[in-house]
Amino acid sequence: MNGSCNEHIFRTRTFKLYLPPSYHRCRASFPCVYVQDGGSLFEEQIECLEEKFHHGKLPELIIAGIEPKNRLNEYTPWPAASLHEAFDDFGGKGDQYLSEITEQLIPYIEENWNIDSSPQTRGFIGSSLGGLISMFALLKHPHMFGNIGSISGSFWYENAADIIKQSAIQPAKQRIYMSVGSKEGLGKQTIQKEMLFKTEQVYNSLKNKGFTPDHLLFTIEEDADHHRKFFIRQFANALEWLYEKNRSSL
Repeated sequence: MNGSCNEHIFRTRTFKLYLPPSYHRCRASFPCVYVQDGGSLFEEQIECLEEKFHHGKLPELIIAGIEPKNRLNEYTPWPAASLHEAFDDFGGKGDQYLSEITEQLIPYIEENWNIDSSPQTRGFIGSSLGGLISMFALLKHPHMFGNIGSISGSFWYENAADIIKQSAIQPAKQRIYMSVGSKEGLGKQTIQKEMLFKTEQVYNSLKNKGFTPDHLLFTIEEDADHHRKFFIRQFANALEWLYEKNRSSL
């Protein structure tokens, strides 16, 4: 690994910041991707990403992995009952979380590191509940992010697919990457059994709103279930599509 990845704390929020290989040798600013669940999606993928940088498949990126304080609260857009007695209810504090990230953390990071602060280069991505809140970041702050990644997003969440369908979001310059595993939801007895159906419903809603294949990609990974080993593979794919090397905006 030629880049660096270090932990930082801003106020009460911890984040891991990856700086690409040429960061300290180059005066140019870099696009930044803000990732849910800390470094869980990218720390094991850094070598893969740097190979993509080296071979020109992906522009060098800064990656900020934001650690949740309570993901059942912060990654859910409204309260809902737990799906199992062993877990707490979903707190539904997504709006507060997104406000903190967009109004406090992102400005801090972009003021202190050499980051391109133009919205079209700024990304927001996550998996599972992190993928759900990443899509709601687009709905709540459409002018803040140009690149959204929802990997196995938890669109089974109560009313989530319907709210997205009813939303006023319209295509602008955003790119959206969605993925899900073909085996997700199999064997579930809760509303999670609708994982694949609800993800397809969200994709179709976005298509019906006018998002074209240039701005919306949906992939179903065969034989993949809801597991981090599949999430991290899709993370690299998402970045490569969202930040294509020759995109005119970069």
